[in-house]
Amino acid sequence: MNLSDSWLLSRVSTRVLTASVGGLLGWWLGERLGYPFGMSVAGAASAMVTLSVLDTLNGHRVLDWLRTPELDAPELPGLWGEVATRVQRVTNGLRNDVAQERARLDQFLSAIDASPNGVLLLDAADHISWISSSSADHFGLNPQRDLQQRVTNLIRQPAFVQYLAAGDFREPVKCPMSRGNQSYLLIQVKPYGEGLKLVISQDITERERADTMRRDFVANVSHEIRTPLTVLNGFIETMGALPLTEVERTRVISLMAQQAERMQSLVSDLLTLAQIEGSPRPASDRWLKVDKLMQRIESDAHGLSRERHPMVFRTDADGRQIELAGIESEWLSAMLNLVSNAVRYTPEGKPIDVSWTMLPEGGAEFSVKDGGIGISAEHIPRLTERFYRVDGSRSRDTGGTGLGLSIVKHVVQRHGGELRVTSESGKGSVFTLVVPAVRVRLV
Repeated sequence: MNLSDSWLLSRVSTRVLTASVGGLLGWWLGERLGYPFGMSVAGAASAMVTLSVLDTLNGHRVLDWLRTPELDAPELPGLWGEVATRVQRVTNGLRNDVAQERARLDQFLSAIDASPNGVLLLDAADHISWISSSSADHFGLNPQRDLQQRVTNLIRQPAFVQYLAAGDFREPVKCPMSRGNQSYLLIQVKPYGEGLKLVISQDITERERADTMRRDFVANVSHEIRTPLTVLNGFIETMGALPLTEVERTRVISLMAQQAERMQSLVSDLLTLAQIEGSPRPASDRWLKVDKLMQRIESDAHGLSRERHPMVFRTDADGRQIELAGIESEWLSAMLNLVSNAVRYTPEGKPIDVSWTMLPEGGAEFSVKDGGIGISAEHIPRLTERFYRVDGSRSRDTGGTGLGLSIVKHVVQRHGGELRVTSESGKGSVFTLVVPAVRVRLV
């Protein structure tokens, strides 16, 4: 006999016992009160019916409660009360189990949501069932509004659509995305369950930019070195094959020396850049006198300009001595690069203004304002890239290697500062080194 049969037998036995007791009680009362035997039997039957009705009503109360188990179990006597109590105990246990599983699921999804990699969950029909915040940012989706939408209706990048349709997910796919600026995502689909899919996205924009810069760097170095080498080889062949006069020979040797100097400058800047990038941030315990740095910069600037530009050098110190913490050779390299760029790109007769200013909130600014033709806004974010040139032919004519501003950026960042550029076409440019307060003091 199973549990259900035992319960049914118990239930029937209870009803029979209740009815029997009610009937005997009704007959006994009838006899005591002097009713005839028939009336006593009728009373017993009436009592049995009444008890049966009450029992049925209690059963219906339990059934009504089972239809809305959120409410507390009704307080009933006898067997129905025991049934309701036991059912509520089991229901409460199931509710606790569901709540614990839901809490674990929420915790798991929160952990996924905190990942920088995006996660999209798709059902068997490629409808979106869940979106992490990173994935929403990667694809421009709304984590609530776009649920249950077909993913290819929202993400229409051709490479992703073809990748999803092909069904070959052994390798990830790289997709260019246009969300304001050009960005790149590496997308991998992982099938699971019965037709379900996990779409993992990783933002590789910086990696792609670094790879592009690396390729451009190798190409630019090769180009910059190949050009003077080609010129040198041509002059060497000319000197060996043609009889030159002394004047011609002197001119050729002078041009060869210029090309050799150009290669030497390029190699020197490359070594400087490699040294700055590969060394740790300097400590702030070596203090340099700013007035001596400014004197050195002014002397070199006049030597480069050869009196072709009116120059103004100003130091805002209120009569006190300013000291700058860091590596002297690096600060000089950064400041001289800005000044030499101003001399190269400022037409003759246009002014150049070099200033050191103490900031009220702490720190200082070293600024170089030139009188050049200015720089268009679209070029400014890329000025510090290696070999980036606004006008390549003009830069080579002025003797620049294309590495100066990259060196400046790395020097100032290693010292905890910042390089700011403001410019407008036709109105000149201002290059500013912002020095943090911890590296400046008045003595």
